[in-house]
Amino acid sequence: MRRSRALAFCAVALVLLAGCAGRPATSQAGGSSDNAAESVAGDDPGPEETAEPDGDVGLGAAPTTAPPRPTQKPTRKTTPTKKSPPRTTTGEKLAPAPPKPAAGCTKPRYEGTQASRADAKAALTEAAGRTYWPTSAPSIKVPLDLVKATAWQESGWQSNIIACDGGIGLMQVMPDTAAFVNQRFDQSYDIKNYRDNAALGANYLAWLIKYFGDVYFKEDYSVDPADCASHDDLCLLNAVIAAYNFGPGAVDTDDGLVIPNPRYVDNVRSLMTNCECLSF
Repeated sequence: MRRSRALAFCAVALVLLAGCAGRPATSQAGGSSDNAAESVAGDDPGPEETAEPDGDVGLGAAPTTAPPRPTQKPTRKTTPTKKSPPRTTTGEKLAPAPPKPAAGCTKPRYEGTQASRADAKAALTEAAGRTYWPTSAPSIKVPLDLVKATAWQESGWQSNIIACDGGIGLMQVMPDTAAFVNQRFDQSYDIKNYRDNAALGANYLAWLIKYFGDVYFKEDYSVDPADCASHDDLCLLNAVIAAYNFGPGAVDTDDGLVIPNPRYVDNVRSLMTNCECLSF
């Protein structure tokens, strides 16, 4: 009997000990892991907003979600470039600056029939696939994601839209820019034809790639986003995007290479990886 009572007492003691050991441990260093994650996220103040002219915002929709963080992969640049590279003199004539919006104009107008998204996608894809410098710089390629993102930022892929500043169609090409591209490349693109409009925009991007590649980047024409992960880096891709919006003369200045419209550049860079248009 005594033996049985002793065994029973031991069993109860073991149960009580197991119950204490099985309780979840409570952190004594600052709360749960969920709270810790919130604390880390809260430490990131995010990008600072920069006050800029309203002209850097296109007619298309900016991304509604934050762009994904750049993947960790080898790049040719290890640190962002904030100082202008040395400038090389060129005899190339600058493309014209974009005009100011017409006085009293408050919203765009529409002319003709709008191309379907499928037709717009086909036109933009074809335009990005062309070689615009077959002799002097055949290596220059205009990335399809850049063409699609620029068109989405500029027009929302609306082929029949005409903005207050005179920008026309998918790529919001200015009439003076169309005349410049047609003359420089011996073409006869029709700015109001959506296929030609896509080609005009892509051809202009190709011209900007070569111009800034020659003047600031020693004929290196790479516009791979991996080469400049920072959206405010003074790299070729950012310079090309900025110049498409503000004109090359606002980016190639007496003070060297500048990005006068960082919000626009950030929008287009984000759209290159985060645009709904990429899935059309």
